[in-house]
Amino acid sequence: MNIRLIFLIIAMLSATTAPASYDISARSHASQAATPRCGPGLDIKNTAEDSRCFELRTYTLQAGSSADVLHARFRQRTIALFQKHGMTVIGFWQPVARLDQLVYILAYRDAAARDSAWAAFNTDPDWLKTRAEMQVTVDVDKTFMVATDYSPLK
Repeated sequence: MNIRLIFLIIAMLSATTAPASYDISARSHASQAATPRCGPGLDIKNTAEDSRCFELRTYTLQAGSSADVLHARFRQRTIALFQKHGMTVIGFWQPVARLDQLVYILAYRDAAARDSAWAAFNTDPDWLKTRAEMQVTVDVDKTFMVATDYSPLK
């Protein structure tokens, strides 16, 4: 996997989405809008027909929330829950000029798989316990992507 390519994608796309605020310690994500069509079979020029659906997520901490708690929560609990619910973790990054942010990419078979995985994740008792015990409030930017036809990562 080409790390420079991933960083380029993050740099180009992280500024193209509007943030939504989430108290990911206590608020349900059920009210989120449906995922746009994403994954294999899209008729978009220069994209791979067999691409998975990729979700680039940027979390920006709100005042009073701890970056250490956010990182610990992912490190100790959230990644295992993502895997339990069929989300493929591509990677996590710490922007060097924005210590109040965390950037990560997940992959899914398609948009329906993404929505199903998040619905199961958000109602998982282990997630509800984690959210209550390790509280943080963040603004969330989400960008949905498919791989280009020349991308080594599909």
